[in-house]
Amino acid sequence: MTVKELWPELTWIKDEKLRSQTEKTWELALEKSVLKAEDLMRIPFTLLCGPDLKVTFMDHKRSVVQIAKEAGDIVNNSYHGELPVDMDVLIAGAILCDVGKLVEYVLDENGKAVQGAYGAYLRHPFSGVSLAESCGVPAAVCHIIAAHAGEGDMIKRTTEAYIVHYADFMTFLPFKSRLKV
Repeated sequence: MTVKELWPELTWIKDEKLRSQTEKTWELALEKSVLKAEDLMRIPFTLLCGPDLKVTFMDHKRSVVQIAKEAGDIVNNSYHGELPVDMDVLIAGAILCDVGKLVEYVLDENGKAVQGAYGAYLRHPFSGVSLAESCGVPAAVCHIIAAHAGEGDMIKRTTEAYIVHYADFMTFLPFKSRLKV
C-alpha cells in the first residue's frame, strides 16, 4: 500500500510542493517505523483506551482530516475574511499531526501496538516535527504538528492549529472518558 493509497486526502492540498513534502514525510515515517501501512488499518488509534477499541489509527486520522477540512471551509465562509484559514496548511497539518506515532509505536510479540523506547522519550508531536522538518515541511505546518496535542497548551496556536487540535480531541476525548449509563 502506498502513501497515496493510505491518504487520498493528499489531493486536497493544492500546492504541489506542500503535497509532495507531506507525502514524503509519511514515506519517511514508514521507512523508520516497524509499522507498515497495512498495520495502520488495524491498530487502535490510541494506546490510552484499552485493547478492545475497534477504531483504527486510520479511522481516526482520516476523520480528523475530514472534520478539520469542513471546519476550515465553514470558518472561511462565515467570517468575512477576518479569520482566514489557509486550507493547504490546515489539511497538511491534519494529515501530519500524528505521523510521529509511527516511530513512537512498536509491535509486541503478539503484533499489538505498544509504546516503544523512543516513544517513552519523545512523544509524537516532537518526533512528528522532526520527520516533517527533514522533508522540508514549512514551519506553519510543523506548528500544527507540535501544537495539536497537550504540548500545544503552552504556546499560542494559529487558527489552523486550533482547528486541528479540536478536531483531534473531539474524536479522542469521548473515547477516553465515556460516560457509562
